[in-house]
Order: sequence, then structure tokens, then C-alpha cells
Amino acid sequence: MNWPAIAFDWNQIRAFLATAEEGSLSAAARVLGQTQPTLSRQVTGLEEALGVVLFERGPRVMRLTQAGHEVLAHVRAMGDAALKVSLAASGQSQHVEGKVSITATELFARYHLAPIISELQEIAPRLLVEVIVSNDVRDLTRREADISIRHARPEQADLIGRLVNETTAHLYASKAYLDRVGRPRSMDDMADLDLISFDEAENIVPFLQGLGMPVTRNNMRASTSSGSLLVELARAGVGATFLTHDAGDRYADLEKVLPSMEPVPVPVWLVTHRELRTSRRIRIVFDLLAERLSGDLVSPGN
Repeated sequence: MNWPAIAFDWNQIRAFLATAEEGSLSAAARVLGQTQPTLSRQVTGLEEALGVVLFERGPRVMRLTQAGHEVLAHVRAMGDAALKVSLAASGQSQHVEGKVSITATELFARYHLAPIISELQEIAPRLLVEVIVSNDVRDLTRREADISIRHARPEQADLIGRLVNETTAHLYASKAYLDRVGRPRSMDDMADLDLISFDEAENIVPFLQGLGMPVTRNNMRASTSSGSLLVELARAGVGATFLTHDAGDRYADLEKVLPSMEPVPVPVWLVTHRELRTSRRIRIVFDLLAERLSGDLVSPGN
């Protein structure tokens, strides 16, 4: 798609990018510290300058049009470049030091954080990045962590959250297990499936029943809060379990159970404390995480 030459207005670009990432004008306004009418004018101004409609307006959400998706790919690259230029121009990255703690679930940390931390080491070599692997939501208000990667919207008023991505979870089992017990062809076939729980059975059974699976406590064969053990139990043929596609697709001996089953959406929220957002070292880490995690969360192969 060929875009017309326009007078560059970074404020309009920032407004568009924040609205696309947050999903609404009100959420984008909170992130940028501006008013909703101001952001609305900036987004409209960009649409008028480009001569295209970037969003489908809803009562509470803003959905990208096809043209909006095309523009977003270019704008994200611009934001990435702007971040690097800003750091290089000010020299701040070389002088920022101290510890920044990030908390994330075991599998998410294992599969996504290593290359980002490596890049941070190049950008800000004096930073010490501590990764706290936990499936519990750390209390940022009590400084148990500086930045949290969560799979639910933060509810506390003094936290800043940015929805940076959304992946999906599917039911996986080993091919050997499905060869042995048979592959379900419908939800009714799930009644005899052995399951591995990532939470206590009392919590997970109602969740699975809500998805339409006719399961009970008797279907549970094992449970663990360890993401790595969850994967290995599934690979060992203990039963089926839910994994995000970027984790499950990494293993050739695992396959999706009943592929026609509707996947479970898993949002990826980046959260920090309002006061800490003004810290230079945390800002650097937060912004780079937001940039990198906004890309496709896919598995690179086995």
C-alpha cells in the first residue's frame, strides 16, 4: 500500500500507537498522561492526513481496520527506532545503573525473556536485571517487583498497565498418549480424558466445565504450579493440559487435543507502579519489554 507524503506529527503517531496497543482511547490517554479528547483529535488528524480510516469506533473499544494494521507495523518500527535514538542521544543508557526486578510465569520467562535481557545488557550495561519466576501475582505496591508480566488486567488504582499482546492457550497431550486412549472428536469425548492441572483441582474443574468440557475431579491425574514440569508430565503421557501455543508448539511429541476446540485467549499485560514509571532505569526496561513483547509470540521451532 502506497501512503501519501504527509507532514510528520509525532504526537499523532504516539496517539495512534498507544490507542492501537491499549484498545481504547481512555486507556491510551492514561498511558500517555493526556486527555481522551486530545488523543481522539490526534488520531482523527492522522486519519485525515493519510486519507484512510485507521479504527472502527465502538462504544468502549477501538478496533484496527486493515489499513490500521498496515500502518501499525510501520509505526512500531518507528517507535523502536525512536527509543534507540533517544537513548543514544542522551547517553542515559550507559549511565543508568541499579537493579530492576521483573516477575513472570515460568514458561513465559523461559521462552521470551532471555533475548530481551541480552539486548538490555547492550543498551544499559550497568543494569542488573532480576527475573522472579512465579505464577503468583507479585504485589507491586509493596515493591515485591518493579515490573510484572501478567495475564490479567491490573485492578489496583496505583498501577500502570499496558496490554502489549494476546496469545492463546490450547489443550495439548503427547501423541503417544492419544495413540493409546484415542483422539477426542467432540467435547463429549473429553469425559474420559486424563488431565494435568496447572492449579488446584477445585479451581480448574469449574474453569474447564465453563469451556464446555464434561469433566470432573476424577479426570485429574496430577497438578503442579511448575510450568516446566507441566510440560514434561504431558510429554510423559500422564494426560492433557492447557499450554499457550508458543510453548506447546515447540515440542514435536505434543499435539493439540481436538484442534477445533475454541482456544482460550491469554492477554499479556505489562504492569508497573505509577511512581516507578518515572524512574529512568525502570522506564528503559519497561519500554523495551513493551516493544519486544508486542511482536508475535510464536515458537521458533524445536
